[in-house]
Amino acid sequence: MGKVLSKIFGNKEMRILMLGLDAAGKTTILYKLKLGQSVTTIPTVGFNVETVTYKNVKFNVWDVGGQDKIRPLWRHYYTGTQGLIFVVDCADRDRIDEARQELHRIINDREMRDAIILIFANKQDLPDAMKPHEIQEKLGRGCPGRVPAGNSLEGQPEAGVGHRDGRRG
Repeated sequence: MGKVLSKIFGNKEMRILMLGLDAAGKTTILYKLKLGQSVTTIPTVGFNVETVTYKNVKFNVWDVGGQDKIRPLWRHYYTGTQGLIFVVDCADRDRIDEARQELHRIINDREMRDAIILIFANKQDLPDAMKPHEIQEKLGRGCPGRVPAGNSLEGQPEAGVGHRDGRRG
């Protein structure tokens, strides 16, 4: 059946950009999606890119390092991006304002105006982690996107509290 659908509708490809502050869990999420298991990672200097296929869609996922010295380079990855996964470390309360500033800088760039946005509330398993509704609040009113809760080490995210379809209005 899948082969028939692929012949009728063709295979789609989507360019997905995964961004967030350093140590948010971007690389762990990428390889959990790709391999279906957790792997040991080191801080990303530069980027990782992997293709993840789901049904008849190929997602080319670009995981770009989040250290403050690398962030000015993020804009060079925006062109052609169809989806943004912005990963937030829910246990890092000290840097949630910094995450908000970076997210708003990204979504206000004209190259990203049509990108579908997902905010991944990561590390929900840690003590005192902010809940998805708190993350959504702290990222600012009018912040587009769904906010699923998750733990990149455990697997699938839980349903979030996002209220929009992920597209910017």
